[in-house]
Amino acid sequence: MFWTAFCRSSPRSFKTWNGPLQSRSFGHSFSRTFPRLARFGQEKASSSIPSFRDQLARASEVKPFGDRIKRPTIRNQVLFFVAGSWLVFSVAAAKTHLDTEYWSKRIVIMESVWSRPPTSDEMRRAQYIELGKTLQAKLSGFKDSLADWPIALKSLFISAYVGFAQPYLDAPEGRRMCWWICGLNTVVYLAWKIPRFVPSMNRSFMHHPLSGLSYTLLTSVFSHRSFLHLVANSMALISFGSAATLYLAREQQRGPTGYQESTTKWHFLAFYVAAGLFSGLASHAASTKVLFPRLVSQLSKPSGTLAAGTVAKSAAGATAKEILPSLGASGAIYAAVTLSALAFPDASISLIFLPFFAIPIQSGVGAIIALDAIGILRGWKMFDHYAHLSGATFGVLYYLYGPQWWDFMRIIHDPTEEEKEKSEA
Repeated sequence: MFWTAFCRSSPRSFKTWNGPLQSRSFGHSFSRTFPRLARFGQEKASSSIPSFRDQLARASEVKPFGDRIKRPTIRNQVLFFVAGSWLVFSVAAAKTHLDTEYWSKRIVIMESVWSRPPTSDEMRRAQYIELGKTLQAKLSGFKDSLADWPIALKSLFISAYVGFAQPYLDAPEGRRMCWWICGLNTVVYLAWKIPRFVPSMNRSFMHHPLSGLSYTLLTSVFSHRSFLHLVANSMALISFGSAATLYLAREQQRGPTGYQESTTKWHFLAFYVAAGLFSGLASHAASTKVLFPRLVSQLSKPSGTLAAGTVAKSAAGATAKEILPSLGASGAIYAAVTLSALAFPDASISLIFLPFFAIPIQSGVGAIIALDAIGILRGWKMFDHYAHLSGATFGVLYYLYGPQWWDFMRIIHDPTEEEKEKSEA
């Protein structure tokens, strides 16, 4: 019927058999003749058959950029800090018990008329005498091995040995332990300078907050890539580590348990490692829970319309610039600095930079803490200010509760207490 009406209304197109003209005439005549029906058919077709893009959008919803980013956690790092700190303090307490028992028995054997247990000072004095004998014996053996050498070389090597051995003998035990730590830091620093080791050092001796690794919280404490960084931390560690060790020895003598200690070096080493783990954990938490969400929120609102690959590249680049890996002993050293400042408030310090004269220790420590606080507020990236402030916080906490904690660890690792419990059972 429609076709009949079409033929009657346009006979010219029927006589002239021209394909394009017929098809254009048919479409044009139908839309003019039945405009409402043509419009209704187009709307029905467009509504019943969605486009491929619409079908894809309905089948899979595209999540926002912020929801597609996996949020890093700090659970494993917290567990590593708790377990690592407990382990290092347990080993230090057990080692201190063994050393104290050894020197206590040795003094009793040396002094046949000894009527009381030796004190901590007496055991340390005995260790000093024993160390002097050991160094003297090594010097004698060194001279014998150089007997055939020329006099000039022999004198040179003997003088070098004496120049090393005499300060080592005269130094307090805390300073000797700091020297050993600095020696370990130097070995790790030299490993950084070997190109073959750089990839593994970058992976295992730097703590990357987004890597998910936990053991690098410990290895990064002994790692330094810059010579200036190594020298500055070594000088600060030798100065304030020795003072912190003196405080730990003093507080142990005043402790309620009355335990005697032949050495405080293991206690200081446990304090140093735990402070390094705590400062690294705090820096890790700040990077993953403060800086990382801030970056994601910024990148979730890109300017203009960017492709997914462009957004991903910009996210990776911004993350690499903002969340940096950390390494160094600064956090542990800050703990020793604040502990020394609180333990010896009347002391003075001289800095290697301005003002070049002695200042009260609490004023100097307060100034560097304020500088790190400003660094966090201003977003400075030259130093790990979160690690510095958390290390200082650990030093304050250990000044308040550290002696009680060490007494507790000594009690639970005392072999005599275990023997008493077995005998009572």
